[in-house]
Amino acid sequence: MVFAKTDIGKVREQNQDYFYISEETEEPKIYILADGMGGYKGGEIASKLATESAKKYIQNNFEGIIKEKEEILKLVKNAVEYANMIVYEKSKEVPELDGMGTTLEVCVIYNNKAYLGHVGDSRIYRIRKDVIRKLTKDHSYVQKLVEDKKITREEAKTHPKKNMLMKALGCTPYVEPDIRARNFEKGDIFIMCSDGLTNMVEESRIYSLVTQNINSAADNLVDEANMAGGIDNITVIIIK
Repeated sequence: MVFAKTDIGKVREQNQDYFYISEETEEPKIYILADGMGGYKGGEIASKLATESAKKYIQNNFEGIIKEKEEILKLVKNAVEYANMIVYEKSKEVPELDGMGTTLEVCVIYNNKAYLGHVGDSRIYRIRKDVIRKLTKDHSYVQKLVEDKKITREEAKTHPKKNMLMKALGCTPYVEPDIRARNFEKGDIFIMCSDGLTNMVEESRIYSLVTQNINSAADNLVDEANMAGGIDNITVIIIK
């Protein structure tokens, strides 16, 4: 089961989020989410370009690899690096797109394992046995401040620079994504989302809405983020 929704929110003039969900019959299952940034149309182009490039790279190269954990992780890593190159080169070709970039979350599910690639501050969560756990680490300035014990997690939520990224896709010629593999067990729920959701809705509330009714959870999460102010585009993918 997969549920997804994207929404412009209450403040932005464009929806610069973009996502992809593979067809039911496709193997492997591919889920991608990107939250773009940049001036006029830049973020919109970056997120779509990154998503489409990573998707095509995985689809074109999956058959040719050995279907083992390390090889699939390497494929995901290469797909993110390829998408980075495509977005970066596009930003240099078109003056108005200079400086555009995007977050990127890639989830490839194959043989009861989820292979994750991550750049930026969009997130992937897993709900298992009544516990929600964040599987990605934000590549943000405030996350570094928290790790350095300069601010608390509570202070991070309202920090004036909480949207400043330390790493994004397409802004530099090379990017080093975080990659990891996690078992995908029966009953597990994976949630991929942009910060338009997590800046507006607490993790505990995300957990509640998803576990109460998974069929309407994507709609309910977007509604809740909008009711809280909807200051950014909101995108969520829920996989069970």
